[in-house]
Amino acid sequence: MKLQIIKQRSLWWAISGAVVLAGILSMLISVSRPDIRAPLRPGLDFIGGTRLQLERDCTQPGNCDEPLDVAQVRNIMAEQGLAGSSIQVLGEERQALSIRTRDLNTEERTSLQAALTESLGAFDPQRTQIDTVGPTLGRQLFIEGMLALLVAFAGITIYLTFRFQLDYAFFAFVALFHDVFVTLGIFSILGLVIGLEVDSLFIVALLTIIGFSVNDTVVIYDRVREVLQLNPGEHINDAVNDAVNQTLSRSINTTLTTLLPLVAIFFLGGETLKYFALALIIGFIAGSYSSIFVASSLLAWWRERTGKAILAEAVTAESADEPESGT
Repeated sequence: MKLQIIKQRSLWWAISGAVVLAGILSMLISVSRPDIRAPLRPGLDFIGGTRLQLERDCTQPGNCDEPLDVAQVRNIMAEQGLAGSSIQVLGEERQALSIRTRDLNTEERTSLQAALTESLGAFDPQRTQIDTVGPTLGRQLFIEGMLALLVAFAGITIYLTFRFQLDYAFFAFVALFHDVFVTLGIFSILGLVIGLEVDSLFIVALLTIIGFSVNDTVVIYDRVREVLQLNPGEHINDAVNDAVNQTLSRSINTTLTTLLPLVAIFFLGGETLKYFALALIIGFIAGSYSSIFVASSLLAWWRERTGKAILAEAVTAESADEPESGT
């Protein structure tokens, strides 16, 4: 059974629109939140400061009888002159703690750890992590990450413009924006719900998503162009349906084989790579969806609107409009 892309294009667009709008709404809420003040919750890489990750030593009797209390931790931070710091209680048993605060020197970190230990119990030194990034380096990482994204978008736009006609390139670009916004939106929602932060690896994930998405779109557009060249009298809707169905198994197989190792990394790769893999999983799924259902159907819609639904008729009309040359 052939997949009818054009017949149900309103449904595909509605699904994409709903996901993108939900993400935009979440980003607006995040900007208005005093503890975030950005579309996504920024990690230590971008804003600078000190992050402490501590976990109680549950081998000591009675040390883990009660879960950690955020309010109690917040009071300790205020006593240390660190009110307004970001505090998260982690783990299913809520025995781990993540604190992000301003840049602390060695003496301040030692004082804070001593105060937390005195009030909350002993922490496992083997599981203690302390990271410090200066604000200047954080801003530099953010600026360089944004510049890398802009350069990638510009390079892809130039390539697509020369590889295809302008409308092909434009809707491939729309599909890229769709994939990026879906990934940004879902991470913004996760930032509000579970306090998920984005770091420099997230920028790397976005660049990888862009490359994957444009590759999938190029394969489908290449097949659309081949179908139209072989059958110039075929309607654009039929050509798009044929092209998508001819490349569908390739798109699905490529996506699935790419997702399998990413899922393994998400569950088994540890905290450092877990959310990097999640960003790629979301982006690759969005990229396959946009290539199959969004970019192709938008191209067909545009060709209908501009009177180029049938290539042979468009060529004939252009030839008729050309003035006859004199002998």
